[in-house]
Amino acid sequence: QVQLVESGGGSVQAGGSLRLSCVVSIYTTCVYAIDWYRQAPGKEREFVSGIERDGSTRYADSAKGRFTISRDNAKNTVYLQMNSLKPEDTAIYYCKTDITIWPCFGSWGQGTQVSVSS
Repeated sequence: QVQLVESGGGSVQAGGSLRLSCVVSIYTTCVYAIDWYRQAPGKEREFVSGIERDGSTRYADSAKGRFTISRDNAKNTVYLQMNSLKPEDTAIYYCKTDITIWPCFGSWGQGTQVSVSS
């Protein structure tokens, strides 16, 4: 089964930056379409950003101009660079492969916590 492992979360002050990583293993072709989602306490999980097979990217309005998604094919890794962080960015961040067929099955990672203080 494909594995997605997030890292890079942490605690920062407002205005700070973090870079999240999502490493795909076992079935590395699943790295070619990855979305980032987040879930804040008491709220539903929401889409943040995505990168497609052709390298095109998508962003939620809340992420535009502050977050940048990128992919390193050699490392089977997708990054989410987050700048100008705000307290409302506090959430658990998950990566998910957008490929729903075998062997990816739209799998999710376990999440990484991001906490932004004012």
